[in-house]
Amino acid sequence: MDCRVLSVQSHVVRGYVGNKSASFPLQVRLNTYDADYLNEVFLLLGYEHWKGQVLTADELQVLYEGIKLNNVNQYDYVLTGYTRDDSFLDMVVDIVQELKRANPNLVYVCDPVLGDNGAMYVPENLLPIYRDKVVPAADIITPNQFEAELLTGRNMSSEKDAVEVMNLLHSMGPDTVVITSSELPSPLGDQYLVALGSQKRVTADGTMVTQQIRMDIPRVDAVFVGTGDLFAAMLLAWTHLHPNDLKMACEKTVSVIYHVIKRTITYAKEVAGPNRRPSPAQLELRMVQSKADIEDPAIVLNALVL
Repeated sequence: MDCRVLSVQSHVVRGYVGNKSASFPLQVRLNTYDADYLNEVFLLLGYEHWKGQVLTADELQVLYEGIKLNNVNQYDYVLTGYTRDDSFLDMVVDIVQELKRANPNLVYVCDPVLGDNGAMYVPENLLPIYRDKVVPAADIITPNQFEAELLTGRNMSSEKDAVEVMNLLHSMGPDTVVITSSELPSPLGDQYLVALGSQKRVTADGTMVTQQIRMDIPRVDAVFVGTGDLFAAMLLAWTHLHPNDLKMACEKTVSVIYHVIKRTITYAKEVAGPNRRPSPAQLELRMVQSKADIEDPAIVLNALVL
């Protein structure tokens, strides 16, 4: 069945971040998908210097009104990521709610980009908007550990804490919560990051069931941009294909990320040369070169059901 996605994210001239990181994977993985893109920020990211323009809330409203006037505002999914402006974020919520009134089955996938490693990299006044408006409107959210802690006001130092945080996030609205990375201890050692997920769904007989999973993901000694955006896009795609199996959706999603990063770091080290750290340009995700892995990834990382 054909589907249509509206993705409201940043856009970059070079490399893969925001909509650049989401568009190609969505369209090649789900060849019945059509995806429309509203680019909120235009810039060159991941380099020492970056330039560009930021779309305002008023400009977003004008673009969306154009979509409505042409009667092409029928969507099955909305995907959102990075923004720095509170009025823009408010407008995004208004658009999502209007689209959900038109299609009650619409699924809103939100990456609540607030910060990482203990520091916010968006203005602090966005936090209450995400907590009180965006997350309650979302069906699927993909925070990292820091963002999950900010949204719930709870710290995570154990798997038990993480499960409680995911349950709190469920109580705020989303049926599916995936904490994409954390510093929780892995049984495989400190060379692994821990990701966790939780999905609540109603079975045919009306019973509410919950599936919760953990994944141990090898660390890579390099800094990439756009992997979080790729994760959210792939989770949208794989939960569409496996709506009742979060374990499979996360295994497919994380395996795509693994293959893309592996191909990227191999290329970057070859180009940089022996004993030299790759540059930001060399570490741009090898997205097009990973087309086959995006379409049908070999599962290399398995999820453990909690």
